[in-house]
Amino acid sequence: MASFEEQLTALESVVERLERGELTLDESVRLFEEGVKLSNSCKKELEAAEGRIQVLVEHGSGGVKVADLEVEEVEEGEDEEGEEEE
Repeated sequence: MASFEEQLTALESVVERLERGELTLDESVRLFEEGVKLSNSCKKELEAAEGRIQVLVEHGSGGVKVADLEVEEVEEGEDEEGEEEE
């Protein structure tokens, strides 16, 4: 399996080719499908990494304790402030 960075580079390449608009419809659809697969794979890896991230939090006695990072998920169709996108 390709690394996250390789998949992201491949996804960027797909997007660039699609944006140029020089492809046939069949080529565009095939590339779009490839892009969706790459995007889903990258998203899955990011979610897995997010699950492993921990934040160091200062403890009252000057020590340090490890706490899970709380990340607010953005619902599909909402922007980062939780407002619906148009």
